[in-house]
Amino acid sequence: MHEKLSQRALSAQPSPTLALTARAQELRQQGVDVLSFTAGEPDFDTPDFAKTGALEAIHAGYTKYTPTLGILPLREAIAEKFERENGLHYAPDQIVVSCGAKHSLFGAFMAILDPGDEVIVPTPCWVSYPEQVRLMGATPVFVPADETTDFLPDYNALRCAITPRTKAIVLNTPCNPTGAVYDRKHLKEIASLALTHDLWIVADEIYEHLVYDGHTHASIGALGKEVFQRTITVNGVSKSFAMTGWRIGYLGAPMAVARAVSRLQDQMTSNACTIAQYAALAALREATPEWHQQLQAIFDRRRRLMVDGLNRIEGIRCWTPRGAFYVFANVTGLIGRTYNRHPLTSAAEIAEFLLTTARVATVPGEGFCAPGYIRLSYATAEAVIEAGLERMAAAVQQLKD
Repeated sequence: MHEKLSQRALSAQPSPTLALTARAQELRQQGVDVLSFTAGEPDFDTPDFAKTGALEAIHAGYTKYTPTLGILPLREAIAEKFERENGLHYAPDQIVVSCGAKHSLFGAFMAILDPGDEVIVPTPCWVSYPEQVRLMGATPVFVPADETTDFLPDYNALRCAITPRTKAIVLNTPCNPTGAVYDRKHLKEIASLALTHDLWIVADEIYEHLVYDGHTHASIGALGKEVFQRTITVNGVSKSFAMTGWRIGYLGAPMAVARAVSRLQDQMTSNACTIAQYAALAALREATPEWHQQLQAIFDRRRRLMVDGLNRIEGIRCWTPRGAFYVFANVTGLIGRTYNRHPLTSAAEIAEFLLTTARVATVPGEGFCAPGYIRLSYATAEAVIEAGLERMAAAVQQLKD
């Protein structure tokens, strides 16, 4: 009876990241020793100060509905964080707390897009950007980049992609899946295009605390008042505080957009989980700079281990990411090689080969609009990374030219 479903539901594609993570888990349940590098989820526990905030809320009876926008203390803490860390001057009423940053992005797109609009999406990109844009009846317009430009889009390519239908541009820095970090030059170029062509900027900054090698994160909305008024800044506590399952994201936006997102959320979810809001409040209020420095140092060691190991495997070339906790490895050198007389013709087939032969789960680049690559998350223990690299190297040695 699928013909009874809406075209929206029929057109929605499943997340390849979530699908492959689930497949790895299923194989483990069947007794298969699979090492998974699929999920963007820190492998360590939520910090005690966030857990304490949740427990105190439970014991205090804070288990009822809250305003759709989120509890005022949390929105005040987010406003203070935006001011202190990002140079963004949002009032608490310009902030909407949601059920995760993905939910915040969906609300932002729903608030600003109409059918027929176009949204510029630099690629490689996170899997959900184009799908969410399509669900609004709008069209993602891709502007590709690769290692030769440090995975940052070319200004002229962005400019040429703009049409009278263009409504917004997506900016993800640090970037999932590449680990690219936009410097001020590239941010200013995007800001100038937004100002010239009257575009919204949807800035996803969920990985802001994970930058390496002297690179720094900068918020595009802090470049000036006019840019700030065109920017919707999305963030959350999932990555920076190992709180993926708590499902708390948030956005800061011009008042009209924040009110629109809140009205839409009224009819979709109402408030985010009350107890999780208090956990997020504790995380934002009580985390020290040392917490983020420790987190960054752990991921930096894993990043170097992953990049060095992949670059030692013949046929794989791995650019060194500057942020987030992923590597985006170029596997075009493996395309055309054969295993059991079967030629590998795509990154998707290479990922399948690694899963079935090496028992290593990765995400093929096709899901990120970048054929020829695979993404590996290094948000896992160093011992797992070392074992996975050994398995991958052994499997690749079995391929024939």
